[in-house]
Amino acid sequence: MKKTRGFETVENTFRKHGELSIQLPIRGDGGSAGYDFFSNETITLEPRDKHLFWTDVKAYMLADEVLEVYIRSSLGVKHLLALANGTGIIDSSYYGNPGNDGNIGICLVNCGSEPVVIEKGERIAQGIFKKYLVADDDQVLHQQREGGFGSSNR
Repeated sequence: MKKTRGFETVENTFRKHGELSIQLPIRGDGGSAGYDFFSNETITLEPRDKHLFWTDVKAYMLADEVLEVYIRSSLGVKHLLALANGTGIIDSSYYGNPGNDGNIGICLVNCGSEPVVIEKGERIAQGIFKKYLVADDDQVLHQQREGGFGSSNR
């Protein structure tokens, strides 16, 4: 079977939680658009603190697709947590890159006034695969990705 999109564990040399069995993202039910990502650690987020949760998961997809990562609505509404960058964009070229093998990091920030505990195994974000379009006069800065997380060769 030809693979078109999905999730894998990153190579051992790039894992941040090498001792753990990694839970790959899954949908909560048949009507869910998003694939739930899980925390690999227990962390207390103090008010105005942020933490980068390394999932040890990478996503593969077609060249004209993107994985958009969103905060789980329950964390945003009940606990005033947010993604530090609003919406995470995981490009198809991020998969298997030499900097970190495509390890997806999810940075949460506590926008509330109370500490929030994120438990190991808790669902912290959700990813949705989407097709995207390019402009007629599309130009690219680099022909191939060389950097890792948050990188465009800078």
